Amino acid sequence: MFSVVSRPLRSFRVYGVLCKSTVAMADALAKIPDVEIDPEGTFKYILVRVKAKDGDVHKDIVRGTKNAEYHNHIFEKVSPAMEALGMECKCLGGGKIEHNNQEKKIRVFGESTAFGKADHAVSVEKLKTFFSDYEITWSDDKK
Repeated sequence: MFSVVSRPLRSFRVYGVLCKSTVAMADALAKIPDVEIDPEGTFKYILVRVKAKDGDVHKDIVRGTKNAEYHNHIFEKVSPAMEALGMECKCLGGGKIEHNNQEKKIRVFGESTAFGKADHAVSVEKLKTFFSDYEITWSDDKK
């Protein structure tokens, strides 16, 4: 393809490659579940920002489990799993989740000593997409 002055339009091809790359990154991010938490109990959780390496497209995910003694134990499992998918991640903060699946209630609260307090409002919005029939609340209370 040539421009008006008969020079090759290299930027068009590069732009097309960048668009395809951005779409591929977005597709890869879309395959990562927004929420993975234990089905019952009170446990630590983290809010993680995941993005493709060398990319700008990102998404935030919630991960929580009672198997983690500390918040960094969750991140130590999430980070290598994301790296294996060609992603990089950053922990935005943490807290606790109280999950009662019989009453269909989730409460998000507290903070992480290592990562600071997650934006619980963001975490709750993620949880609401996954647990749409639940009552989900959050507070800045530590307990």
